[in-house]
Amino acid sequence: MSGAPREALRAAAQLALAGLAAAVLLAGTWALTRERIAESEHRAQREALQIVLPAALHDNDPIADAVSVRAPGWLGQPESTVRRARRGDAPVALVLDATAPDGYGGPIRLLIAIDQGGRVLGVRVTAHAETPGLGDDIEAGRSDWITRFTGRALGDPEPARWRVQREGGEFAQFAGATLTPRAVVAAVRRALQFVAEHGDAVRGAEAGATLSFNDAPADPPPAR
Repeated sequence: MSGAPREALRAAAQLALAGLAAAVLLAGTWALTRERIAESEHRAQREALQIVLPAALHDNDPIADAVSVRAPGWLGQPESTVRRARRGDAPVALVLDATAPDGYGGPIRLLIAIDQGGRVLGVRVTAHAETPGLGDDIEAGRSDWITRFTGRALGDPEPARWRVQREGGEFAQFAGATLTPRAVVAAVRRALQFVAEHGDAVRGAEAGATLSFNDAPADPPPAR
C-alpha cells in the first residue's frame, strides 16, 4: 500500500479511537451524574420523612414496612413507594411518594404523610425545577407555604376549594407564579383521595408487595 492511503487509514483509525474514547467518557460522566442525582433525591426523601412523620407517632420502621403502588392516575408517576407507619399492630399513617406532573418547570416530586383519620401530617418537596425566586417558594426553606397543608383533609376545605385562591380556592398562589402552587395543591388533593379510596388495601398488603390501581380521581366541582 502506498504512503498516502496508509496515512489516510491511520488518520481514520485515530479519529475512530478518539470518538470511542469520547463516547466512553460521556457514558461514564452520565452514569456518575445519574447516580449522584438519585443519591441526592434519596437523601432529600429520608430527611423529609423525618419531618412529615414524627417518630413519636409510630414504633415500626416505615421504610421496611413499605409497598410499591402503581397508581399513576392518583399519584402522578408510574410507580410510587408507600411507607406504612404503625404503633403496635394499629396503622397510624401512610407516607406516599407523589408527583405533581404539571409544574411550571416540570414534574414536582413530593412526600406526603396522611394519618389514619385522613388528615395531612405534612408535605415536603423532594425535587423540582421551578423558577428560582418565583416557583421555588414551595420549598420549606424558602417560605412556609408548604406547611399550610398540615391538618387539612378532603372536607377541610370543601372539595370545591381545593384550589388556589385565584381560582376560588383556599390556598394562596405566588406573585407571578400560579402554575406551581396549583400543581402542588392538586397533587396533595389526589393523594388524599387515593388514601380515602384505596388506603385499606395498601395498609393490608404484605410488606414489599406491589399493588396496581388503574382508576383515577374525579376533579372537584368548580368553586362558586
